[in-house]
Amino acid sequence: MLNAQLIIPGEYETTLHYAAEHFITLCRNAIQDHGVFYVALSGGSTPKAIYELLCQGENKEEIEWEKIHLFWSDERSVPPDHPDSNYKMAMEAGFADMDIPPTHIHRMVAEKEIEKNAHAYEKTIREILEGRTFDLIMLGMGEDGHTASLFPGTKALEAKGTVAPNFLPKENTWRMTLTFNCINSSSHIVFYVMGVKKKEMLSRVFSSSPSLPCQKIGFIDKPALWIVDEAAGSFSFSLSSRAQK
Repeated sequence: MLNAQLIIPGEYETTLHYAAEHFITLCRNAIQDHGVFYVALSGGSTPKAIYELLCQGENKEEIEWEKIHLFWSDERSVPPDHPDSNYKMAMEAGFADMDIPPTHIHRMVAEKEIEKNAHAYEKTIREILEGRTFDLIMLGMGEDGHTASLFPGTKALEAKGTVAPNFLPKENTWRMTLTFNCINSSSHIVFYVMGVKKKEMLSRVFSSSPSLPCQKIGFIDKPALWIVDEAAGSFSFSLSSRAQK
């Protein structure tokens, strides 16, 4: 994919540490540039492991937590104390114990009046960022090629604003998600993909014409960064071999 930059730092633990160090670098650079770091968090097991790593040991001492604004790239239609809440996961992974001002934590309220609250979240982003874009949007890739809550065949794929409610017919549920417009305007977009279960879809993403939601992230002159471990990224070796023939 011409709109993607692939990095495979090594096995799982090495890749996690690389992702954490990359987050810290982006945070430091943003604070030096404009005094604050605007980040939209992702759900999922890999982001959770990254959050835990950021909030412990030497890593947590490297971050000026009071200068971070936490947003979310998507959320399920569940309350904040529900086990499936992306907000709950991130806070319990360690962010709740860091010195982040409560006014800097911007939860997606997706459990009720989702269309109204999507508009409210868009307004919050506009007011807090004051014309800037996100410094970092963190993303994962589903086994069906979705990212954030931009699922194949759903209406939010065509949304023109910043935040959209999205109904998932297969699951008979609603989600709230940042849109392609919002994600692609971010200063940095990073996918975190790890584990052999993601290998097949990742191979498809990097070898087929764009048709999946995650393939529509990034531009040729501003590619999305894909941080991938060896288990998920081993497809790249076969692609390289094929290219050499």
